[in-house]
Amino acid sequence: MGEVRKLQKKLRQIGNLEIKISLTPEERFKISRKAELRSRLAELQLQLSGPQQTPGNEGDRKEEKMKRQVEDTPEAVPSQMPPASKILREQSKTEKSPAPRAKQKDGRGAEGRGTEGSSRQREGAGGEDVDMASAAEPDLTEQTNQEEVEFTSLKASWEKAKFRLRLLDGHNDIITCVVAVDNLVISGSRDTTVKVWHVPTATEQKNLGGHSGGVTCLCAPPPEYCKKLAWSLSLSDKERFILSGSADCNVKIWALSVGQCVKSIYTFNAVTALCFVPEGDGYIVTGSDAGKVQAWSWDSFENCQSVNAHEDAVTSIQSQGPLVFSGSAEGGVSVWENRCSERDPLRRLSHWSGGLTGCGGGPGGRLSLSPRGDTVYLAYGQAWLKVLNWRTGVMSKLTNHSSVAGVTDCVHQTGGLLIGSCYDLTNGESTLNLFSLPQCRYLTSLTWPDAPRILCLASWTTGSGDHRWVTGGRDLVVWEQLPSTGRQKGDVTVRRNHGLDSLLESEGDTEDEEETDDDEDDEDRGKDSGFEESEESGSGVWSRCVLQ
Repeated sequence: MGEVRKLQKKLRQIGNLEIKISLTPEERFKISRKAELRSRLAELQLQLSGPQQTPGNEGDRKEEKMKRQVEDTPEAVPSQMPPASKILREQSKTEKSPAPRAKQKDGRGAEGRGTEGSSRQREGAGGEDVDMASAAEPDLTEQTNQEEVEFTSLKASWEKAKFRLRLLDGHNDIITCVVAVDNLVISGSRDTTVKVWHVPTATEQKNLGGHSGGVTCLCAPPPEYCKKLAWSLSLSDKERFILSGSADCNVKIWALSVGQCVKSIYTFNAVTALCFVPEGDGYIVTGSDAGKVQAWSWDSFENCQSVNAHEDAVTSIQSQGPLVFSGSAEGGVSVWENRCSERDPLRRLSHWSGGLTGCGGGPGGRLSLSPRGDTVYLAYGQAWLKVLNWRTGVMSKLTNHSSVAGVTDCVHQTGGLLIGSCYDLTNGESTLNLFSLPQCRYLTSLTWPDAPRILCLASWTTGSGDHRWVTGGRDLVVWEQLPSTGRQKGDVTVRRNHGLDSLLESEGDTEDEEETDDDEDDEDRGKDSGFEESEESGSGVWSRCVLQ
């Protein structure tokens, strides 16, 4: 088992090296050993198979242990959440049991005066007592059954899903960010360019060159704010704009129709994340490589606020109405409220350090987040997605890979779907796992032969309601959903990983802790100088890769 874990760690380091911009000869040598290490790992796993548990089955072992704990415990601890498969049953069971009524004692007590309680009433000549809570039972049961039927139907439809894939070839380095606007896909790369693609024809429409450093983030302001800027620039009111952030410390605003930069904001810091806040006059919020969060006016493009919010690079910023969510390389998460003021528009509501979120020290040091109401979904380079209720601070864990060798790079929501990317370090297989919202119940997984590692994802729907996605990483790929009843064959393989069924659990549900890359003895680390821990394998590797 010790050698298996060491091999998994080496493959994890190689995976991080492969997404760097430039490599030293020593790093290239490490990458050249990937096939050899994978072969050795497969051999060890085969030897350990049979009566013993292999590392690849560890997720299954945790699942069984978790199930036993839930089934053997008559009542869950209040701070714990049962698996997703039991949520509906537990809700139904709770709602079916009528609340206890207050006891009558000689006519005293607020609930004992006059009648036994508001939930019981006298009906008919016979004077039979009818419990109103019991009368509501069929409705609750019917609702639960209806939800189960809807989920079963949704799962069956996704198991028949077909997608046509089209490669958008043009970048000469890794794609770090993507957004979709109408029939256009805009991609940013570490090759310093922003490219505009016409989706129906899968052709490059424009190459927006202007950054001197790698492009790290993109966002698209809503049409009403684009119209406002277009009017001030004497452009068509149908003009759409794209914001790009770069390691060159600039945020550039591009007019898509003319393919030109209409405004450049110098931030004094390498920009690693950004978003647009469509509240009031509008704000641009940026995150830097040093953990700074800044707000910029959409009217004047002047800096309104600058806060040293995180201890490491800000790797993800997302807006949801007046709220802004920021995540950093060390695993910290902050929630901000926009007060629509000219100065200091952002007020921090909550903050969790990496130690509290459990996302600190993850490989690659890159946290990706996606908010939904009171919930924030976190991807941080492990085989799990974290689920944070930012109002209560309750953390849950959603299994995204059945082996500890899985890496989750990004998380995304579209409609009622939660999509988590997953990359298997042991065999190089890449998949997209689909979960239904809000219960986070696993639906299916999508992959295709030789699928590359997926680092970013954007989505939209066609006029007929079909899904279109675009994924970026080593390749830029457009996914177009095909009618499931048609004869055309899809390019995507759809399969179910039963190790992911119903594994939403609270942080305290199992005693087994997540395996990290820091578990090896110092003596073991020194034995293989070819894979010694380096500064770049720490929490800041993502930002350093971007900034090279």
